Amino acid sequence: MFTKIMAPVDLSHVDRLGRALGVAADLACHYDIAVVYVAVTAPTPGPHGHTPEEFAQTLAAFAADQAAQHGHRAEAHAMVTPDPAIDLDGTLLEARHQIGADLVVVASHVPGATGYLFPSHGGKLASHSKVSVMVVREEG
Repeated sequence: MFTKIMAPVDLSHVDRLGRALGVAADLACHYDIAVVYVAVTAPTPGPHGHTPEEFAQTLAAFAADQAAQHGHRAEAHAMVTPDPAIDLDGTLLEARHQIGADLVVVASHVPGATGYLFPSHGGKLASHSKVSVMVVREEG
């Protein structure tokens, strides 16, 4: 049914992605397909790497850990953009296209008043992607 799953991750908030990561891993095992973990960074130093190359290595280590933990194939795909906060939605849509994923599994926060002013990234992906998007609500 599906051939490749894209799972966007924020390496600074992996502790808040448990349900979405579990769903992506479960689906990957069920369909015997890979999960491609996608993360976005700036070209400047950050908490997960001083360079985009170091960031990509950190993401690759995360993907390998997920594969070992859940027993599925995993890949990493790091994206670099000048302003990840502003460019995140468009960059994730571009990543989906680049890797050829036909399913996106993305975490979502519990809705609140700010959701009316600032739409969620998962909602944006679901609205603008040409493939299936599963938005997994994390426990609130």
